[in-house]
Amino acid sequence: MHIKRNIVLEGKHHRPILADIYLEENSTNLPLALFAHGYKGFKDWGYWDLVAKEFAKNGYCFVKFNFSHNGGTVDQPIDFPDLEAFALNNFTIELDDLDTVINWVSSDEFDFSESVDVKSITLIGHSRGGGIAAIKAAEDSRITKLVTWASVCDFKARFADEEARAFWKNQGVIYMENSRTKQQMPHFYQFYEDFMANEERLTIKRAVQALSIPFLIVHGTEDPTVDLKEAKALHSWNANSKILVIDGADHVFGGQHPWEKLTLPEHMREVVATSIAF
Repeated sequence: MHIKRNIVLEGKHHRPILADIYLEENSTNLPLALFAHGYKGFKDWGYWDLVAKEFAKNGYCFVKFNFSHNGGTVDQPIDFPDLEAFALNNFTIELDDLDTVINWVSSDEFDFSESVDVKSITLIGHSRGGGIAAIKAAEDSRITKLVTWASVCDFKARFADEEARAFWKNQGVIYMENSRTKQQMPHFYQFYEDFMANEERLTIKRAVQALSIPFLIVHGTEDPTVDLKEAKALHSWNANSKILVIDGADHVFGGQHPWEKLTLPEHMREVVATSIAF
């Protein structure tokens, strides 16, 4: 298997995007699967490496990447040494980053351009990355399929109430604790301002209703982070979508970081198998 890690792409917002590629050797005409991580996520989290290998074994060229402002750096792509970047992140930047990745895999600059079929690109997004992938899939005709894992359905609903937003505006920054690293993760008020300035584009419902490509929604019944009703909403907005509800699965389908085991947890195995079949 060919694996290339930590390829540095020039982002549109003055910070690099790090990407990994997985594919079987001597392959041709491989469909592409591009994976977008979620909030406080990164491409090397938990078992994403195992997921990538599973897709590659099943005939895909799988690409995963770090959003440019996820808080990681080229030297330290795991966790969040660059909290200023994290504070400057917003949904528009993430859409631009995803666009950069799609442009790259579709070009002659791509490391394995002779091995892939650029007419077959599936976007896969986990959690917040699912919302980003849905918006991008609706606006980019190069995307041929969409798969979301434990995705949110509404970015606006995740912002604080009016009183908390007034405090945020006054302070200029709010902090969210990362339960694993115990870091105080900053968000500058521009995050909310960018959403409001681009609200129509950033409304996931609008994007999902506009989708005309195959769309698979996967969610667990025991997700404490994103309620199952969000998956049901996504499904209700697109008559052609398919939904897989996994009984007992949590937000990360049985995973954690770090993931020391050599196999995927049972729930994630089901997610991957269903996604590949789709």
